[in-house]
Amino acid sequence: MTAKDTTQPTATYDSAFLKACRREPVPHTPVWFMRQAGRSLPEYRKVREGIPMLESCMRPELVTEITLQPVRRHDVDAAIFFSDIVVPLKAIGIDLDIKPGVGPVVAEPVRTRADLARLRDLGPEDVPYVTEAIGMLTGELGATPLIGFAGAPFTLASYLVEGGPSRTYENAKAMMYGDPELWSDLLDRLADITSAFLKVQIEAGASAVQLFDSWAGALAPADYRTSVMPASAKVFDAVAGYGVPRIHFGVGTGELLKLMGEAGADVVGVDWRVPLDEAQRRVGPGKALQGNLDPTVLFTDKDTVAAKAREVLDAAAGLEGHVFNLGHGVMPNTDPDALTRLVEYVHTATAR
Repeated sequence: MTAKDTTQPTATYDSAFLKACRREPVPHTPVWFMRQAGRSLPEYRKVREGIPMLESCMRPELVTEITLQPVRRHDVDAAIFFSDIVVPLKAIGIDLDIKPGVGPVVAEPVRTRADLARLRDLGPEDVPYVTEAIGMLTGELGATPLIGFAGAPFTLASYLVEGGPSRTYENAKAMMYGDPELWSDLLDRLADITSAFLKVQIEAGASAVQLFDSWAGALAPADYRTSVMPASAKVFDAVAGYGVPRIHFGVGTGELLKLMGEAGADVVGVDWRVPLDEAQRRVGPGKALQGNLDPTVLFTDKDTVAAKAREVLDAAAGLEGHVFNLGHGVMPNTDPDALTRLVEYVHTATAR
């Protein structure tokens, strides 16, 4: 199957979520939450009990169940494919694991040109569980769109070079500044792997994709433009022919919003630090925005949640397109009922 062979399923094409991504009139502002399928749900903890994270991402039946759980419970307007940004790296043979309470840990960090040889191309045969799970999901979801996703080259490179999570990115940035040619080749290789992973998801039936550049906020705009943006742009360009909306999100990226849009996204995700009306001024015309309620607001009372959600909606009033989301992922201790009430509030408050 090629990009030209892929067409949008009619049922999902007319959904509020995809209409908002395309900046078309919507019956209500669509809502979904990053990390909506996860630790905040007791049903998730139950089905994941005793199963390591990476293994859970490779069981199609389990992936399907976990992806569907928040759709059933919250009535969100889109499902997000349950996986992890390091899955494609694991699939091509990188020795890594996701350690509880820590995150992805790489046994042998990528630090030299010789290490690049370990980053081979990824093909559909490396991730058959992804194709199978998405096939199962699209059959279950019907008119509800499924969002595929991948980690952006910079964020993947950060994990690979640091060997795990980092607050300073000292090794990654040292490579970026000190050996720009090696850095460029690393990100270019990761762009190819990421593109292939997104293509697998789209060709299996995903209706949109989101590129998570979780740690891009650690970069100055000039460094992002020169050393990171070309690789992200390569990913967005690689999937442009499929015609599915492409979302770009990072944390702490207020200074990068315009550049993240220029990289090729149709929808720019905004964290809670920048109001959406200001974000629109920074991004410029021709893009929808996604966001951006502070996830910690959900720990307050329902009236406060509603008031804060109203502030987000008011700031989004003049946008060309708006997908309501949190400014980052659902936090593990969030009351699931608070999310359900929030979806209902946004749907009711924005009904056209």
